[in-house]
Amino acid sequence: MPQVLVRNLPDDVHRALRMRAANHGRSTTAELRQIIVDTVFPGRAREQIKPPLEERLAALAREVDAITLRDSPDPRSDDEILGYNEHGVW
Repeated sequence: MPQVLVRNLPDDVHRALRMRAANHGRSTTAELRQIIVDTVFPGRAREQIKPPLEERLAALAREVDAITLRDSPDPRSDDEILGYNEHGVW
């Protein structure tokens, strides 16, 4: 995929870009990519542009971490759950 290097970006612009990216839950690079796509293709739906896999996995991990257990965890050992006894047999 082609790459673009932006030189001499003013500090205040970079700071605002970082803040905007954080507000959208994206990296600065992903935010800049989305801004460019939105500018070049104003009618394109945001859903068509997927964030990189690393960012999607990080977002999923945050969602999983936010889940609270309603019931206490199963008190059985892993072997009991799987149905094995101390000899490794069912």
